[in-house]
Amino acid sequence: MFLVTSATDFEMEPYDVGYLGKEKPFQLVTGVGPLETAVRLYGWLRNNYDRVRGVVNFGVAGAYLQPSGTSQPQLLDICLASSEILGDLGVCLEDRIECFTGSELTVADRFEMDTDLLGQACKALDSQDLEYFTGTFITVNCASGTARRGAMLAEQYDGLCENMEGAAVARVCAEFNLPCLEVRCISNMVEDRDKGEWQLKKACRQAAEVAARITEYLQEQSDRSVSGGA
Repeated sequence: MFLVTSATDFEMEPYDVGYLGKEKPFQLVTGVGPLETAVRLYGWLRNNYDRVRGVVNFGVAGAYLQPSGTSQPQLLDICLASSEILGDLGVCLEDRIECFTGSELTVADRFEMDTDLLGQACKALDSQDLEYFTGTFITVNCASGTARRGAMLAEQYDGLCENMEGAAVARVCAEFNLPCLEVRCISNMVEDRDKGEWQLKKACRQAAEVAARITEYLQEQSDRSVSGGA
């Protein structure tokens, strides 16, 4: 069985309505931010990891503004992570984040998503003619409230969107040797903060519904593999 995680109850609630599979996955609300997420997820997996085939993390995200002429996600678009980066771990300078380097300050700040789960998720969305973006997600401790900071992070890491939990989920999954997938729906653009332009409720519902479709597909494929089906 899979474990699905989200940061908040209002992101998780629509999942219960949207999931139509035979057996509902385990669910965990991790809390907001990388620290709370790591603590809660580690605590849950410490007692249950042998019952879990993988983790699907979902929720909302802010999309970075891309250079003119570059395809980019808009409000309510779906994004799948190919990798996660702890974007503001390091030294914060005016125009960049200076990452820690050297043997004395070696840190884990980049995580690749499981390619098999990502490929299956793409197949699930393709089968339903749902459009999506894939790329690098940036996890931050402090959400970007200005276009300038967003542009800096996007350029430095070639980032698609930002969130506050994804890298923590990926790191804990790596500790337990569990495959990880991340699904996000764009609730806002990363620009000078204007909550009047946000689509938070719709994005929560969209993220949960798409995550439900994906986990249904993953569960079906996993059950078929176990039973020896084609």
